[in-house]
Amino acid sequence: LIRTKLLPTSLQTKMVNEGESLAEALLSAKAEGRLTVGVYECAKIMNADPDSVSFCLLATDDFECDIALQIHFTLIQAFCFDNDISIVRVNDLKRLNALVGAKGQLEDAHCVLITNPAEDSWEDPALEKLHMFCEESRSYNEWVPEITLPER
Repeated sequence: LIRTKLLPTSLQTKMVNEGESLAEALLSAKAEGRLTVGVYECAKIMNADPDSVSFCLLATDDFECDIALQIHFTLIQAFCFDNDISIVRVNDLKRLNALVGAKGQLEDAHCVLITNPAEDSWEDPALEKLHMFCEESRSYNEWVPEITLPER
């Protein structure tokens, strides 16, 4: 939250809207089978076909201090930067699990990938908004912006 106060007001306002866009993009990708959940599963996709990855999401709870997870995050971030993959953070693992997990089942949602839609389908407008948000955040040196998911 402190970081948010340093950003220009227009970007602060966008962050609220971006939470909705992120939830929309996740639900759309889940329905279309374009969602990969879990650090290991995401690493396999990024290694096998990095060009298929459109968006990356890293999630932790504020109190989580797992050093192995932080190392994975650092490597994933570097990979995303090297491959021009938009990347954001969320700090509510429970809310993210509710969006991407199967009903009543907890997923390892610390890393979530959205892959590109099929070539003959329409671009996801929510995903396009997120790409623009990430690009704008980078212009303010916010390399991995944090997005708050909306309450459900």
